Amino acid sequence: QVQVVESGGGLVQAGGSLRLSCAASGSIFSVNDMGWYRQAPGKERELVAVISRGGNTNYADSVKGRFTISRDNAKRMVFLQMSSLKPEDTAVYYCYVRGRRLGVPESNYWGQGTQVTVSS
Repeated sequence: QVQVVESGGGLVQAGGSLRLSCAASGSIFSVNDMGWYRQAPGKERELVAVISRGGNTNYADSVKGRFTISRDNAKRMVFLQMSSLKPEDTAVYYCYVRGRRLGVPESNYWGQGTQVTVSS
């Protein structure tokens, strides 16, 4: 079993900040990329940020300069610090963890999502 659990979502006013956290646990080993997607109502899911095992990062153009992704390899956790939030950031944010289980090809494992709502 692999569990991926997000936390930290909530309601915030435009210009505010939130930090999302995600923890992977269970029978996963050799965790590779970790990251965040989001999906707003009526829109397709989009990549927000990704961080490699070695710490290389990539961001969606829409969040560059405002969001920061980080990870703690020992704890198998990934974080998303969101600042200068805008109403268009409102979405369900999903954490994913790419890794291996014994005898299973590398796969993506997903959290249940956490709601971020930014009011204007």
